Amino acid sequence: MWQRIKTAIVLVIIVGIALFASSAPILIVPLLMVGAGISAHEWTKLMPQWRYPALFVWIVLALTSISLWLASSWVVWWSASIVIWLLALAWVRVFPQKTQWYGRRLALMGAVILTAAITAMFDLWRLSPWWLMYVFLLVWCADSGAYFVGRKFGRRKMAPNVSPNKSMEGLAGGLATGLLVVVIISVFKLQLTGLALISFVALSAVTILASVLGDLFESMLKRQAGVKDSGTILPGHGGVLDRIDSLLSAMPIFALGFWALQYFGILVV
Repeated sequence: MWQRIKTAIVLVIIVGIALFASSAPILIVPLLMVGAGISAHEWTKLMPQWRYPALFVWIVLALTSISLWLASSWVVWWSASIVIWLLALAWVRVFPQKTQWYGRRLALMGAVILTAAITAMFDLWRLSPWWLMYVFLLVWCADSGAYFVGRKFGRRKMAPNVSPNKSMEGLAGGLATGLLVVVIISVFKLQLTGLALISFVALSAVTILASVLGDLFESMLKRQAGVKDSGTILPGHGGVLDRIDSLLSAMPIFALGFWALQYFGILVV
């Protein structure tokens, strides 16, 4: 436990400095690229018989580096990732009876998922580091709420073949905890009202649910690949993918919804 705490403290410090130490992208971009590279390497361990891990890493790094500077491509990446997450939802529901998805297509899926998440993080940071921190806080609070409520009251399993410890009660607890944070920030910090408030709360709720799907999808991948953790780079936590699996789905969904709310004039930031 102490090892997990020490690692978490170091990660919080590194992320905090990258987010807030400079308004120029001289810190956040290197951090995102390092995260993308490590995540891509770990992704190859979850794919069946991938012989060229270095090639996949370079492909992901090339896609993310190019996409970071092509803002016009971001919505396309986010939309493509949402299609994949909708497919993932169907796959989680029928696992392990049906696993046709487990094959070389995981390379394409991984490239899209990672690129979409990285560009979403950068876009939110570009608007304000606090918007990126908001999604972090949303996912972390929901995850904590789900853990404690599920541990105390969990009875009905959400996806027993994928993650036996997750329950519907835990999901409800996580959603309630996350929405409490959403309402407090929406009303007292952002001072949203009317349609803007309803839309923002709805987007945040969908983001919380999406974060659960990201967690379940990685758990399903690890079960199919026969590994406990995606890596060992983070002492006490496993790999980078183990720490950001929820964010991989939450980030592009929130970024796309946030973009849409601004595009249609519902939310002004």
